[in-house]
Amino acid sequence: MTLTDDHIPELDLYLKAVYEKKARDIVVLDVRELTSVADVFIICSGKSNRQVMALAERIKAVLGQQKIKPISIEGLSEGLWVLLDYGSVIFHIFYEPIRAFYDLDGLWIDAKKIDHPASQPPNPKTELNDETR
Repeated sequence: MTLTDDHIPELDLYLKAVYEKKARDIVVLDVRELTSVADVFIICSGKSNRQVMALAERIKAVLGQQKIKPISIEGLSEGLWVLLDYGSVIFHIFYEPIRAFYDLDGLWIDAKKIDHPASQPPNPKTELNDETR
């Protein structure tokens, strides 16, 4: 995936996988100007190491259904900080206290945050209103 503008439709699939397991504090960073390692970092947290592992497994499953395979995976067995490298998109999934300690959000402060439609959690009121119509 090569990014060409602020709205990146391809991110919908990546972010959908994150939201299905209720990841917390999701941040999507455009790092193209800062590194050649990736175009986008998706940083999120889980409330426990089990949730971190479940998030990583769900992301792998959802993307795998689309024939998108990770280049590498680090930290899955411990569940404290899982890195899923998909080439242009890299997921950093943290157990909350570990995220605070390493502060990737602060380290990449110069990266542009991507306000992507799928990066916003669903609004329960909106969903309820849509269902009752």
